[in-house]
Amino acid sequence: MIATRVLVCDASPDYGDSLARFLGAGDELEIVGVCASGEEAVEALRRVVPDLVTIDLDLPGMGATRTIEAIMKAQPVPIVIVASGAGRGSERTADGLVAGALEALPKALLRVDEPDAAPAVALRHRLRRLARNGVERVPTPPARPNPSARVIGICASAGGPAALELLLAGLPADFPLPVLVVQHITNGFMEGLVRRLDQLSPLPVRIVSDGQTAGPGAWFPPDDHHLVLEPGLRLRLDGETVVGSHRPSGDVLLESMASAAGAGAVGVVLTGMGRDAARGVEAIVRAGGSVIAQDEQSSAVFGMPRAAAEAGAESVLPLVGIPVALARLARTEARA
Repeated sequence: MIATRVLVCDASPDYGDSLARFLGAGDELEIVGVCASGEEAVEALRRVVPDLVTIDLDLPGMGATRTIEAIMKAQPVPIVIVASGAGRGSERTADGLVAGALEALPKALLRVDEPDAAPAVALRHRLRRLARNGVERVPTPPARPNPSARVIGICASAGGPAALELLLAGLPADFPLPVLVVQHITNGFMEGLVRRLDQLSPLPVRIVSDGQTAGPGAWFPPDDHHLVLEPGLRLRLDGETVVGSHRPSGDVLLESMASAAGAGAVGVVLTGMGRDAARGVEAIVRAGGSVIAQDEQSSAVFGMPRAAAEAGAESVLPLVGIPVALARLARTEARA
């Protein structure tokens, strides 16, 4: 097995060394460098050629967000934020995710003194999967317009915050349909992400209150809750049901949309790891609705969009084309 090459970047040399030993304890990951600033990380890129970079939120010098932006411009590579306790739920974390980081992990959950424990092994396996690249592209089927769109459901995971920024920024302020969003993210970071997106999007971006009616705007569930659409466009929050490994779950949202909105349901599956939302795609297609999947070239991770295409998504589009397609559906609805 060829090990995944990891560059660790942390403001504290001691913690950086501990994190490097923790991540390099197994055979999956090879630590190719430990940097104490963003400038060092950017300089090291071409020299060590990492497959994945970890970034501390408290970097001195150019800071975490500018470091992520510089890496994505100079030599795009999967990036994982490692956040201190002060970073939980903060807009700095959201800024880093929007700049291009795939995930954020709280330092408090990384037991660097237990490198052989089961959670540590699972984390190394997950980071190795995040670093993988190059999945065979699914051919794009012809688009089938939906003449009666009523609600949009968006599902995203790794790489989703940056994709959501571009998608929501591309929708007009008067977009008439409710946009329901499931983003896989570590508990504690959702509110910061929503605040960040609200600042950048023409649409209002808010956290859902249980029982409210879905109106125009983009709506996210709070931490650790499924988002469920009921008849009459009523939104329900479910913090109890276990479905797969994610809460919120894309499958739960899209399946509820198929049940409540039928042919008026429009699903969108963005960048992410795994197969969450694939069952929901099948349900929307059976109900006569439409589904769009993000294409491989614009996806940070093509797992979820690929599964959506295999499940029957009618369109596989580049990210920049998705808000255009949604605006066209909304105009069709307005004329209906």
